[in-house]
Amino acid sequence: MFVRLSAAIAALSILSSAALAQGAKPTDPQIAHIAYTAGVIDIAAAKQAIEKAGNKDVKAFAQDMVRDHEAVNKQALDLVKKLNVTPEDNDTSKALSKQATEKLNELARLKGAEYDKAYVANEVAYHKAVNGALETQLIPSASNAELKSLLQTGLKIFQGHQQHAEQVAAKLK
Repeated sequence: MFVRLSAAIAALSILSSAALAQGAKPTDPQIAHIAYTAGVIDIAAAKQAIEKAGNKDVKAFAQDMVRDHEAVNKQALDLVKKLNVTPEDNDTSKALSKQATEKLNELARLKGAEYDKAYVANEVAYHKAVNGALETQLIPSASNAELKSLLQTGLKIFQGHQQHAEQVAAKLK
């Protein structure tokens, strides 16, 4: 379990540090792509959980993740179209995608209660990292007021996800 949590936390530290490693704050097109990528990653993990999870609370949580992240990502796509901005792939979004693929492959090898616990533990760590990155980097770096507002709305939703994941995790112990 420690190895799985460590991998999740290591993968997520990329989100909070890679943009800074570039030496400059991310641009709005980069921020849009990072935020969208983070949502896509959680949707993929949740869809896997809907298929693999055995616990009804874990499945219900995963269904909430799909619904909420798809809704936020739709709003993000609508906003970038409205603003005529092309999201820009960057080192952070690429690293997130790579780490997410590795995590999904790791989770795919688990079964039953072991899968349920690992998925929910990863969701807790993932939402902590995403929320931290939103608060400390992405929202403060966003120049466009509408993008900043969407990120702030997303943060509120994702803070609720973190709390929900922590509640589900506590029931699985």
